[in-house]
Amino acid sequence: MAWFGNSREAPRPGAGAGGAAPSEIAALDAYSQAVVNVVNTVGPAVVQVGVAKAVMTRGSVMPRVAEGAGSGVIFTPDGYILTNSHVVDGAQRITVTLADGHDLPADLVGVDTETDVAIVRVPTEAGRSLPSAKLGDSDKLVVGQLVVAIGSPAGLQSTVTTGIVSALHRTLPGYGGRMIEDIIQTDAAVNPGNSGGPLVNSRGEVIGINVAILQQAQGLSFAIPINTVNWVASMIMRNGEVRRAVLGIAGQAGQLPQSIRRTFHIEKPSAVEIATVTAGGPAQRAGIQPGDVIYKLDDHPIATVDDIRRYLERLANGAQVRVGLLHMGPNGPVAAEAKVNVQIASSPQTTVRRR
Repeated sequence: MAWFGNSREAPRPGAGAGGAAPSEIAALDAYSQAVVNVVNTVGPAVVQVGVAKAVMTRGSVMPRVAEGAGSGVIFTPDGYILTNSHVVDGAQRITVTLADGHDLPADLVGVDTETDVAIVRVPTEAGRSLPSAKLGDSDKLVVGQLVVAIGSPAGLQSTVTTGIVSALHRTLPGYGGRMIEDIIQTDAAVNPGNSGGPLVNSRGEVIGINVAILQQAQGLSFAIPINTVNWVASMIMRNGEVRRAVLGIAGQAGQLPQSIRRTFHIEKPSAVEIATVTAGGPAQRAGIQPGDVIYKLDDHPIATVDDIRRYLERLANGAQVRVGLLHMGPNGPVAAEAKVNVQIASSPQTTVRRR
């Protein structure tokens, strides 16, 4: 398979990386030119991630080998690739198809099921660098911003869709029912085969990893913020697993009314509303409930789920955190404080497999 179905023949004289001559690009409108530039910049780093898995079928005694495919993006020149953990979950064999059509065997480096992130690696020849994508800053995203999704839906390599950022800081159930926090919502079509591919801004920077988590939602697509992915990837590559201090909650950011901010002297315009509380976890033991709103940890203001993660990641197991809360009482919101002893948790099913 080759990029956009082109053959491996030499491009037309004067053609760019995507096959379009400079004179053709100049004739495009600004929107189209922005998309073409993104594709030419990031496209060579987008790959198809093919997997072979053992599955049981009804009426059979022995498992059979089934094949599937997702997407991925090379983020280092020496062959490290980001994708979704559900794409490679249970894979007996992983084959990566590069943008130029070459197939390479891949090793699973590690996965984090909590964020649906995985890293695989393909071998590189001595002195040869693979095309890699630049990672952006998802904290700088704004609603309405142009985004481009690149991937391999339904096994069709090299498919591009465009849209805008529709919403930020969503919390939604991922594969296996785990809540994934701080999700980017977009209307750029993300079909199942797009899972693991990059969501890119108009500067050609990867700002999310696409994940198809609500199959029934028409026109709604989602991506894991690249800042979260980058943190997970650094933990996997450094420690072989993801270890995180947790409160035992899942939540999502929401805007606070000015009246609430003035009354309770809250610095940030948003805070984190708790959606679920883990049974028996640190937060539940401290009396925190779904519907409570976290606006600070110790004396540190909290506006997003990522703020909570960044604050907790430096803490040791059992460290105590003072959680500033807004709790809905019978006469309206009231301020409260809960003292929570955080718990260090390793990502379930985090694995390391090397050559």
